[in-house]
Amino acid sequence: MESRYTEAMLDHVRNICLALPEAVEHIDGFGHNTFKINGKSFVISGESEKGFSLSFKSDRETQELLLQKEKYFKTPYIGRHGWVSIQNPDREEWDELTSLIQEGYLRAAPKRMVKKWNELNTK
Repeated sequence: MESRYTEAMLDHVRNICLALPEAVEHIDGFGHNTFKINGKSFVISGESEKGFSLSFKSDRETQELLLQKEKYFKTPYIGRHGWVSIQNPDREEWDELTSLIQEGYLRAAPKRMVKKWNELNTK
């Protein structure tokens, strides 16, 4: 059973991810909400016994920086590919998370989408 908190968090993630060009939501085989661009995942969210969890695609450099913060941890199984997770994010963490989600999107997006994104966001 999903909590209201999880539902609210998922809506928040959905609003951020689906605002990105051509991003789609998909429920994977584990019941996680996975957000993809061009068939490549950039955000995975779900609920565990510890509550709401959010994982996003990153690079090793960003991953290293984030892992120094208390809230972030290496995503199980896919952390070796640069993925980072956070459990039950607080309201004040959403500005940073929005940027990290957008960064993950740009890592997964095809070059033409990255170019389009950069044109739209450097005005």
